[in-house]
Amino acid sequence: MPSCVIQPFFDATTCTVTYLVHAGPGTACAVIDPVLDFDARSGRSATQSVQPVADAITSQSLRLEWILETHAHADHLSAAAWLHERFGGRVGIGRPITQVQSVFRSLFHLGDACPVDGTPFDHLFDDNEVFTIGELQARALAVPGHTPACMAFEVGDAVFVGDTLFMPDVGTARCDFPGGSAATLYQSIRRLLALPPATRLFMCHDYPPPGREVRWECTVAEQRAGNIHVRDGIDEAAFVAMRSARDRTLAMPNLILPSVQVNIRAGHLPEPESNGVAYLKIPLNAL
Repeated sequence: MPSCVIQPFFDATTCTVTYLVHAGPGTACAVIDPVLDFDARSGRSATQSVQPVADAITSQSLRLEWILETHAHADHLSAAAWLHERFGGRVGIGRPITQVQSVFRSLFHLGDACPVDGTPFDHLFDDNEVFTIGELQARALAVPGHTPACMAFEVGDAVFVGDTLFMPDVGTARCDFPGGSAATLYQSIRRLLALPPATRLFMCHDYPPPGREVRWECTVAEQRAGNIHVRDGIDEAAFVAMRSARDRTLAMPNLILPSVQVNIRAGHLPEPESNGVAYLKIPLNAL
């Protein structure tokens, strides 16, 4: 298999890393977890974060085959639909997105505006499903716990872990969203940490402690030796107790209400109403 080129793009506002993955200029590519900017105060969306990704695709004459979502994010809106409109490709996510769609269609009272069969995603990945990005071979790995639909993507010796893991000095993601489970997350993490020690792990986010620059890459060995929540020697019971107690102290993410109702629809914004304006919903006293 040809070598895998990984180009990261960090969005400082949401602390999200988008990845462009390919085998070199003129080849097929995948974009993982693209960010659409959203200002909750004004209700305006923008494309400053995703535009450099688009520019890189164009400048390297890449063909966009896949737009991969590791899960339905609660901290940023997805730019998948924007990229798909400009470059084509297929938008893919884990098959259990249907469970997430069902829960949030009810919460936001979206009705037929939000299908619960996985559409408008183009492809729903099963666990261990093998697929290609041009000449690169890839594999989808189910890693539920943060959400039921969390999926990591393995390309060569690199694994894009979504919110399953953070950098070792930050730990792990919360598990108190609908369908989340600390025990399930522990098992998903141990699955990832059973990969060869030199396997490179690429985070979806970094929230660095004071004094450390932003980083998004480490190895399985580094996580097993130093992750503050789930390093070797921390068993499932201890992890679940820690994670559950910690989650009870966390506020909701700033953009959870706008982001989830967009992201369960593959990044598509709501259709404009009769006055030409599109609206997002905010459920009152429901969370």
